Amino acid sequence: MANETRREKAIRKTTKGKNANYRKTKDGAGMTPQGIAAHRKANPKSKLQGAVTGEVKKGSKAAKRRKSYCARSAGQMKKFPAAAKDPNSRLRQARKRWKC
Repeated sequence: MANETRREKAIRKTTKGKNANYRKTKDGAGMTPQGIAAHRKANPKSKLQGAVTGEVKKGSKAAKRRKSYCARSAGQMKKFPAAAKDPNSRLRQARKRWKC
């Protein structure tokens, strides 16, 4: 049982309309609250959370999530230099939204 792979059900990858699951790039990229809810509904055991966008206390859970995301996305910046150079890329806009 330890080697079982868990398959997650996909949700619509739309950025248009009232029920958009993802933000447009100019709005900061990432998932919308509706998208997170749709993902959780399709994948009941999911622990997916939204971006940490507000002010956080140093050392808090949210601050640690932000630090972790910023570290992971910094690796993406190295892996995809074209996206790193483009200020309008989804990667850069998401990092901006997370305040990296």
